[in-house]
Amino acid sequence: MKSLLFFGVLLSIAMLSGCWGDSYNQPIGQVKHTDNPQVALYTTTLPKPGSVTINYGTTTNYGMKTWTQSTSVDGGQVNIFVAGMLANTTYHMRATVEYDDGTTMNDVDHTFTTEAVPPNMQLNFTATPAPGMTPQPGLELLDSTGSGLFVTDLSGNILWAYQAPNVIQGVKLLPDGDFLMAIGANSSNVLNGPLPPGAIVEILEVNLAGDTVREISLDTLNSELANATCAECNVTLTDFHHDVTPLPNGHWLVLANTTMSLSSTSTPPLTNAPPQTVLGDVIVDLDQNSQPVWVWNEFNHLDPNHHPYNFPDWTHTNAILYSQDDGDILVSIRHQNWIVKVNYDYGLGDGSILWRLGQGGDFTLVGGTDPTDWQYAQHGPSFFSPNTAGQFSLGMMDNGDDRIFPAGVTCDSAGSPPCYYSTIPVWQIDEVTKTATLTFHQIMSTNLYSSWGGNAEQLANGDVEYDLTAPTSGSYIYEVTQESNPQTVWSLYYSGGGIYRGFRIPSMYPGVQW
Repeated sequence: MKSLLFFGVLLSIAMLSGCWGDSYNQPIGQVKHTDNPQVALYTTTLPKPGSVTINYGTTTNYGMKTWTQSTSVDGGQVNIFVAGMLANTTYHMRATVEYDDGTTMNDVDHTFTTEAVPPNMQLNFTATPAPGMTPQPGLELLDSTGSGLFVTDLSGNILWAYQAPNVIQGVKLLPDGDFLMAIGANSSNVLNGPLPPGAIVEILEVNLAGDTVREISLDTLNSELANATCAECNVTLTDFHHDVTPLPNGHWLVLANTTMSLSSTSTPPLTNAPPQTVLGDVIVDLDQNSQPVWVWNEFNHLDPNHHPYNFPDWTHTNAILYSQDDGDILVSIRHQNWIVKVNYDYGLGDGSILWRLGQGGDFTLVGGTDPTDWQYAQHGPSFFSPNTAGQFSLGMMDNGDDRIFPAGVTCDSAGSPPCYYSTIPVWQIDEVTKTATLTFHQIMSTNLYSSWGGNAEQLANGDVEYDLTAPTSGSYIYEVTQESNPQTVWSLYYSGGGIYRGFRIPSMYPGVQW
């Protein structure tokens, strides 16, 4: 009797001290450093099927959690990256396991000390919440041109950073927790000749530790296109740039450049400009094995004689949106001042242009002045409604570089109105009646004019977040209320260069809201 009592006391002490309590069959987890100084790898092996979540924080009260990962086999190993931690800080972390039979166990407490952000990545972001306003919770994903990729908290502290050997653009947080991005050069530079030998140009997927998960280089894709049989695969790409869009089926829509020598006798013909090399864009659909299965070449679908801005950098496409409702895509073509809808049809479409949104396009502008209130040299559109076809809402960054004013209006930098200003329009699109109604239209002051870059999105709380990449005094990101007189809710400022795009993400883990 005394022996049983003594054993019960020992078992109680062991469980209170945090040891696993499943007949001693559950090994204690292991926590290791990764190549990212702010990311830990927590590994545990489950003796029977179940799921694991890591709780962590600067004290044993934890307060933060990862997503949940599972194993369906006995003796299954579960690896979870623990991310979203401040640099040079000691954290406590502990795995909680819920077995498929309903029992729950906790690991012992582990400590992990993060390391410093690399010196060349120690950027200073200044975040300012507006008094009395509550921003949408989460983190900020920042694509800093020339510096790398960053995730900050809403106080501007760097929680995660990644540096690539060339310009990063079009970053997306994938459903599996990895980051997808295009790495290339300034696409306009292609007009000056081929990229330098050895230049890193690739589409890249990395995990939270910065390890490469999947990649394809420009040279590899060109080799595959040479042997592919799709309708528009006979093209040579010169750069990856601006965007890459993941699809629900695991495909990637990759944005790339190509050039053509055009003249009055070429196909297509160039009749209102002298013969020259013209830069256009191509979208390549890569399947799960990184094989090209569908290609859309703008030289086959647009008239090169329509070139309102910066010719012979003819199109300068910068974004691809996938419409989940009808399987088509929206393409932002900056130097045409258009968003066009392309017949993609889940990869079976003929690539025809279904409509053009913008000055000289197919829609009637409602609630604004035509032509001034259309978008010009735009960047970063996104859907502002759950539906993406028929009647839907679309917002964007209207840079405004080549804005057109009504006849009789004289525009100069000292006059009224000034030539250069940017806006954030949100359109209610009706594809049947071909009307585009302005439901939100924030016009920036001239000191916030941003000639390039940027994006706009609707947050979960209904606010609008947008990125002003290139005002003369630095980059700004604003969260504002979506009303006729927008109120600033939160802002972030970076003085050291351009933030190409900024996004509010729920946490470091898809589906987990911090």
